Amino acid sequence: MIREERTAAAATSLDEATILAEAREKAGLDNFGDESFREPLCRLLRSLAEEARLSPVGRATQHARLVESLVTRLMTEDYIRRYPEILAEVIEAPLVIVGLARTGTTMLHRLLGSGGDFQVARWWEVRYPAPFPGTDWRRNDPRIAAAREEVRITLEMVPVLASIHPWDAEGADEEIMLLEHSFLSHVPESAANVPSYRAWLDTQDLTPAYRYLERQLRFLQWQKKESGRGGGRWVLKAPFHLGYIDTLFAVFPGARVIQTHRDPLQTIPSAASMYRSLWELNSETVDSREVGRQVRERYAWALGRCLRSRERIAADRFLDVDYRDVQRDPLAQVRRIYAWIGRQLAPDAEARMRSWLAENARDSRAPHQYTLEEFGYTEEELCRYFAEYRARI
Repeated sequence: MIREERTAAAATSLDEATILAEAREKAGLDNFGDESFREPLCRLLRSLAEEARLSPVGRATQHARLVESLVTRLMTEDYIRRYPEILAEVIEAPLVIVGLARTGTTMLHRLLGSGGDFQVARWWEVRYPAPFPGTDWRRNDPRIAAAREEVRITLEMVPVLASIHPWDAEGADEEIMLLEHSFLSHVPESAANVPSYRAWLDTQDLTPAYRYLERQLRFLQWQKKESGRGGGRWVLKAPFHLGYIDTLFAVFPGARVIQTHRDPLQTIPSAASMYRSLWELNSETVDSREVGRQVRERYAWALGRCLRSRERIAADRFLDVDYRDVQRDPLAQVRRIYAWIGRQLAPDAEARMRSWLAENARDSRAPHQYTLEEFGYTEEELCRYFAEYRARI
């Protein structure tokens, strides 16, 4: 009985030493690589333990996710030790889609990825960037089945998520889940109330996180080539990058940014609804107004930083895309993007994109329902918070 209690306690521990030891044991490895992750991990653990009001399921979930991130770090470094050519991979001039959540970034990302001209990270790849030990991942990768099952369970637990975001284990998805392994990202605040970690993060230089992202993209690019799926310019996507444009360009100097635009009065309440659903997966109680406040503050902060970055950086590094234009004629916007980078959309690529559009129509999902009032919003307040941005779109 005592041993069982100790095992259960270890499975939900938010103690740094316990989590590090479990990761080492699971991976059978001990080199985590760059040690810059240690302080953010420690601060995140403290915030989760003291502030997040995690439910028993949420505590176990967060414990498991942190251990998984550390195991990923260990396995990544082991692969690089055994295959040093991974670091010779070059992530050259990626296209990076940024914009507020709910501005069509996912649709545009997956549409570009469907044509075959670009390289994208699939959900299963960003969720499990290191191959499972002892598997024949070059031919029949078991990470895909694991990702499908995780998506199924997630949507079974919180069905409303299906109406908020198109979940697809094999679809292109955000590299924010790769940044997560640096413990310097907005993933924790999207999953639980971690105010001290969030406040600390806003004071940090995220260069180490972006350097680690580059390392993981090299690892994924090498895997794609090894399994015959490689080739093409990367298209990345994450609203997270809005607040870190300068850092993005410093680490990926050839990057070009596609920024999507939509009125924050439409996007911010929708994003708050998504955050609340994720908090409810992990927390005993969720205050919708606190969720609303944090989402409003986060995106106002990110947009302000983005506007200042764009004042400093050459205009030709950016292409602005209006959400309404993507909805009206997505392929016309794709052609704009191709022309912007000096390419032409070939008929076969366009045909594949048309097929993707037909198979992924928005009306195939339930409508996403929410109100401003449930998050403590008013139109006047949101107009005031986002006045500068709204004046420019």
